[in-house]
Amino acid sequence: MTNLSSHDGESNLKQEHRRLALSFVLLLGLVSLFADMTYESARSIAGPYLAILGASATAVGFIAGLGELIGYGLRLVSGIISDRTHRYWMITLVGYAVNLIAVPLLALAGNWKVAAILIMAERFGKAIRTPARDAMLSHATSEMGRGWGFGIHEAMDQVGAMLGPLIVTAVLAWKGSYPFGFAVLAAPAALALAVLIAARITYPHPQNLEPVFQKEAAGALPIIFWLYLAAVACIALGFSDYPLAAFHMKKAGIVADRWIPLIYAGAMGVDALTALVFGRLYDRKGFPVLLAIIAVSAWSAPLVFLAGPGLLLAGMVLWGLGMGAQESVIRAVVANFAPRDLRGTGYGIFNAGFGLAWFAGSALMGVLYDRSLITLAVFSVATQLASLPLLYSVQKRLNQVNDS
Repeated sequence: MTNLSSHDGESNLKQEHRRLALSFVLLLGLVSLFADMTYESARSIAGPYLAILGASATAVGFIAGLGELIGYGLRLVSGIISDRTHRYWMITLVGYAVNLIAVPLLALAGNWKVAAILIMAERFGKAIRTPARDAMLSHATSEMGRGWGFGIHEAMDQVGAMLGPLIVTAVLAWKGSYPFGFAVLAAPAALALAVLIAARITYPHPQNLEPVFQKEAAGALPIIFWLYLAAVACIALGFSDYPLAAFHMKKAGIVADRWIPLIYAGAMGVDALTALVFGRLYDRKGFPVLLAIIAVSAWSAPLVFLAGPGLLLAGMVLWGLGMGAQESVIRAVVANFAPRDLRGTGYGIFNAGFGLAWFAGSALMGVLYDRSLITLAVFSVATQLASLPLLYSVQKRLNQVNDS
């Protein structure tokens, strides 16, 4: 009887632990929902806005790539600082504030250079807060399944990424004004910050949501982490950024301006759905799920840049599939390779490498756009498919570790 009672008590404790972890994931997911309504809306119309302000395709590609370099590259510093100071919440709060306030200010940009600076500021804020936030998420998702936990967060994230562009689409249809479209995004920005403060008050120590395992080694990132980073860098190198795709839609006259953010919203819907589905599948089936996603999504660029409206939409579906993998499964895997006390550093290094590759690829594809769309498409597909042998090698090493 005593053993049975003890077992029931332990079971109830685990259920309560998982409930608290899920509540934390949902709270951060709600923050991301409102945050994505803000900055993903801006991202959906940044390309055409820059074009109206006088930027060239090369400038748009460079700005998008440099923005991602800032947004990912500086996460190395932020991740290291978060692990050394353990001020995960403070770093997250400051980062979100910078990230969100920059967006409505785009309404006041009088030329493309000022707009570019604000775009960089938005990415800078995201760089500050992401490693600390992802480290906290990794603690909460340790027992509920990291693929599922990150998938839930990404799905909520992308609900916001869908709603925001829809709002901007309505604003453009109503007012026909890009600055007014940026101005209305002050509302979801304020909501995101309010929920974030509530989450900080409710869960002051989210690291307590992950049990400490005695067998875990600490102090260094393993070789498999670096091999995985190399594979994902190939994906980032060939993944076209949406501002360049949106620039192409406007310049080629494929769709009217008001439909450009709506197409982005649809891609974010694909992102949200696939994040949930493939997050759960990853927890059950492992690495083959990731290999399959990359093998399919790598073909988005030819459909987006070389085809008409129908195939362009198909290409954006594949693009959304790739984004869903990047923001859920690919993020979740990092926690499996980074020791608990180096989680922020691991995410920082990972995102810095990812961002450097994204910047190089985006800048190069901007240049290629002005010269040859076919070359751009070939480059995009080839570099992403080059990740598959590396990912397969990671899978083999991971299986060897699990079998030993």
